[in-house]
Amino acid sequence: MLSRVRALEEIAGQRFEVVVIGGGITGAGVALDAASRGYSVALLERGDYASGTSSRSSKMVHGGLRYLQNFDLGLVREALLERQLMVQLAPHLVYPTPFLVASFGEERRDRKVGLGLNMYDVMATTRVGRGRREMRSSHAVEEDFYWAPDRHRTIDREEVLEMVPALAGRDPNDAYLFYDCQTDDVRLVLTVLGEAERFGAVSLNGADVTEVLMENGRAAGVAFVEAASGERLEVGADNVVNATGVWADQIRPEVVEEEDVPRIAPSRGTHILLDAADLPMGRAACIVPAAEGRMIFSLPWYGRTLVGTTDNDFDGDIAAPRPAEADVEYLLDAVNSYFGTALGESDLVGAYAGVRPLISSGDPRKSVDISRKAELYETSSGMLTITGGKLTTWRRMAKQTLDRMVERDGRDAPCHTAEIPLGMEARPADLEGPAAVGEESLSQLAFRYGHAARKVLALAAERPELAEPIVPGRPDLLAEVAIAARHEQARSVADVLLRRTRLGLLAAPQLRDAASVRAVATVLGTELGWSAAAVEAAAAAWPEAAAAEGIDPAGAAPAV
Repeated sequence: MLSRVRALEEIAGQRFEVVVIGGGITGAGVALDAASRGYSVALLERGDYASGTSSRSSKMVHGGLRYLQNFDLGLVREALLERQLMVQLAPHLVYPTPFLVASFGEERRDRKVGLGLNMYDVMATTRVGRGRREMRSSHAVEEDFYWAPDRHRTIDREEVLEMVPALAGRDPNDAYLFYDCQTDDVRLVLTVLGEAERFGAVSLNGADVTEVLMENGRAAGVAFVEAASGERLEVGADNVVNATGVWADQIRPEVVEEEDVPRIAPSRGTHILLDAADLPMGRAACIVPAAEGRMIFSLPWYGRTLVGTTDNDFDGDIAAPRPAEADVEYLLDAVNSYFGTALGESDLVGAYAGVRPLISSGDPRKSVDISRKAELYETSSGMLTITGGKLTTWRRMAKQTLDRMVERDGRDAPCHTAEIPLGMEARPADLEGPAAVGEESLSQLAFRYGHAARKVLALAAERPELAEPIVPGRPDLLAEVAIAARHEQARSVADVLLRRTRLGLLAAPQLRDAASVRAVATVLGTELGWSAAAVEAAAAAWPEAAAAEGIDPAGAAPAV
């Protein structure tokens, strides 16, 4: 990715065919789709890339088994197709994970769950647009084909305990086994942005769009305030796309009909993280019953156990959602009841909350009329707004947006994103690093960066002090801080710890003060040319940023 200085030079005062507002997964997808169709593209992000909902998901690329309860078959089918496509296009970033629905004691396996899994199987295919029966034909045998899971099956007690040691205390009878996928949501966003740049797009974070510029009643660009200088700048555009997610109804031209913009009904989802030693998930995830008839997940992620999510209406500050005390308690109660544990707030290694951009009809009498589907809006000014949806379906949301743009522009520009690899895969065994870099670090680098992990390792070899871990006992390297500043527009300690690495979520108790992050601030300062005073200020700013995020409930009073 271009440096911020270079990106700013290329964007300010220029004109592009497409300007995208929002640097989450939706905006990144729109930028990639537009650039790969031949449009000139600029993307502007107010804060940091993926700093909103796109860094606060359940880290799953999945069909959405629970959506079957509402018979939302179209959404599930669409997501299942995208799931298998993402495994094909980004095999280092999107990986299959076994999921278990266990039974205990006198209870029998839930037949409704079994029926739902049968439907899940039927809607999944082994190649996008092709069913299993077709794939079994002789014509398909010799072709490469996309990943698709085996059909769900029942496994016995021994296999259950082998996969999820945390269930040993419950003495399970058996379990349904099926597959979905996991990812690192932020790394997926950064990878998509990198591919967009490869096709010519230019991205800039720290660019707060404050106005949609108009010419003859049409959206013709945007004005934004650049974070470092506070300067108001303009960029022209033939097409303006609002991809700001939960902020979608706040970006609008001067004159607009209310029905032409979405009505966002924010929903807060809270997640907690536990040490794998306290809740050893092994190599599988569990669907866990929770209060009020809901189901939550307990997942292995980056060597920790991730538990989530809640789903509650949210009327607070959408720019700073924090895990509510009641939500943390809700998740811990569900985990303790299911696994027979006695875990408390002091056992948490991290927590986070995000706000989903659900779309409402705006009619208070229709409180259930809130959609998780993506919706595309077009104002009389020509500005396009794409919002709703979920992490898994980002590519289809982008395609929907660009298909409309191409149609009204009268261009011949088909979508290519189903065929564009997202990054380049690398196996840990293929990576070579300094002796100080262990196998766990190599494995994590291969997942996080793919082939680009070689840049991290080359830097660690060149500067041995950067081969040291950021947090003792964790595999993340100080070399990643330098890479984040050089190639990913990281501007703060929070950018590095919350997004470029995920240490703010995975090791919050070890990052409670300025001293714990001074090495990160020092490496950033070296890369970005900071003074000694600026380095100290950056380190000192971290505890306040962490408190605002609520990542360490045991270290500070959580939100209510």
